[in-house]
Amino acid sequence: MAEAIGTIREKLQAATIEELPALFAQYEQDPRAGVRAAVEKSRKRIDAYEREVARCELLKQYEREYAAYAHICGIDEVGRGPLAGPVVAGAVILPKDCDILYINDSKKLSEKKREELYDVIMEKAVAVGIGYSSPDRIDKINILQATYEAMREAINKLAVEPDLLLNDAVTIPEVSVRQVPIIKGDAKSISIGAASIVAKVTRDRLMVKYDEIYPEYQFASNKGYGAQVHIEALKKYGPCPIHRKTFITHFI
Repeated sequence: MAEAIGTIREKLQAATIEELPALFAQYEQDPRAGVRAAVEKSRKRIDAYEREVARCELLKQYEREYAAYAHICGIDEVGRGPLAGPVVAGAVILPKDCDILYINDSKKLSEKKREELYDVIMEKAVAVGIGYSSPDRIDKINILQATYEAMREAINKLAVEPDLLLNDAVTIPEVSVRQVPIIKGDAKSISIGAASIVAKVTRDRLMVKYDEIYPEYQFASNKGYGAQVHIEALKKYGPCPIHRKTFITHFI
């Protein structure tokens, strides 16, 4: 008796990329249209996987170029534009044989994918450092200098000392380690992309916690950015302690 089409479909869906070729050999001669469709769908999974592997290899171009350095660290920040909350910087040293797929500029990823990748990065990275600069600090020294401070803090928190920094666009003052600024680096370097994800997830989780303290501003959804509901609440209730006073002068 022939194996049920639904059973074959479930096997193909549950199989890993490595397991699929053996299943193709088993089922590709099955004449039933449902089986052929399931096999073709799984072949597309492999095609998509191979495209992602190729994309990630391109993301390692800078890491390959500077492969003589033992500990290459990607640096990125999140939160320069919001009206409230800190700016957060991430510093990530990935292993030389990094096999993490789907890393990209954090803004190009869904929240679910960022959360998944955050866990993988934290597990597989050689070292991760996170730095913060508070709203008060941002008001006192301006957002650019506060961002540099957060980046330096992230570097200093690394358990392993880096010997090369790949930065998203900027050159950080008062850092002795060699720096390579890369325009749109979070989409061009796997190390910077990983730092972008770590910084974004860290800051988003923090803003969700602030939402519990100051629910009227709906920080859980807008993360402190200037969404209409946030601006309306700001005009109605005034600023809370995590608002950046120098950022909200147009609204109150």
